Amino acid sequence: MLKNDYDDMCSETEIHEDKLKDVMSVLLPFDTIVRLSEIFKVLGEPTRMRIIDALSHCELCVCDLAELLGMTSSAISHHLRVLRNTRLVKYRKEGKSVFYSLDDDHIVQLFRQGLEHINHS
Repeated sequence: MLKNDYDDMCSETEIHEDKLKDVMSVLLPFDTIVRLSEIFKVLGEPTRMRIIDALSHCELCVCDLAELLGMTSSAISHHLRVLRNTRLVKYRKEGKSVFYSLDDDHIVQLFRQGLEHINHS
């Protein structure tokens, strides 16, 4: 091992009790962390991110999304079901058409913040 392999680690073991106490008092409950991680897992799939990108501009039906993304309606429906189950998208029926949109503005903010992060130099 090279000498610099551990440059990012403490050189001695010291527990900072005051900091731990402060942080422990504000940590999120485990079930909240699990739900949050599920959202990020769902968003970790490129097709779903493409759907979020498209829906951030306007509501679209499955056929529109399939055409736009060059996929089958069945594949798009599968991804929309996953997005719906995590409350990232919602739908409304109009006649025989079903239009999808982002569930709320938080999704747009999350998408844009992620985009800003990767574009930040």
